[in-house]
Amino acid sequence: MYANKHPYESFFASLPPHTAPSVISTDLEDHKEINYSTQPIVVTAGVRSKQRVPWSSGLCDCLSDRRTCCRTFWCPCVTFGQIAEIVDKGSSSCGVNGALYTLISCVTCCCCWYSCFYRAKMRQQHSLKEDPCRDCLVHLCCECCALCQEYRELTTRGYDLSIGWHGNMEKKNRKLEMAEITAPMVEEGMNR
Repeated sequence: MYANKHPYESFFASLPPHTAPSVISTDLEDHKEINYSTQPIVVTAGVRSKQRVPWSSGLCDCLSDRRTCCRTFWCPCVTFGQIAEIVDKGSSSCGVNGALYTLISCVTCCCCWYSCFYRAKMRQQHSLKEDPCRDCLVHLCCECCALCQEYRELTTRGYDLSIGWHGNMEKKNRKLEMAEITAPMVEEGMNR
């Protein structure tokens, strides 16, 4: 019955491979019609889905960085302020975030709700797994451990939290400029 190609088959063959529907059956003699996949094809322009990666250190690895552990235990507002400035990409300063954290802590005694928001934001930015449990539960049960883990994660990813977002960007730009300056010169064409 279908000795000739189906009229739409040539159209779909002309499309790029990622947009053409997958053919389940191409044997036209045994089947009366072509069955196309019923699953929708999602094409995004330049966006790749990232798989969630684990944290670089565990929640209870606080003592691997004793200095941060002690500072976070005695003055968590400083650690939180540094984390929040990096996560906000410099749109708010360490001092403002730390002061707001302290104010919320003094007024409501529940600053963990504020800090869990930044943990979730950081996880989204760096495609981190929600480990070992929900963000708010981590901050509610282990506020200091959560802040230390976030601090270590940003440090592992190359940030120096003591100089803030803008300092990190200047440092990165200087490295790029130095790489351009020290790049070897390439001669044009071949010479004999």
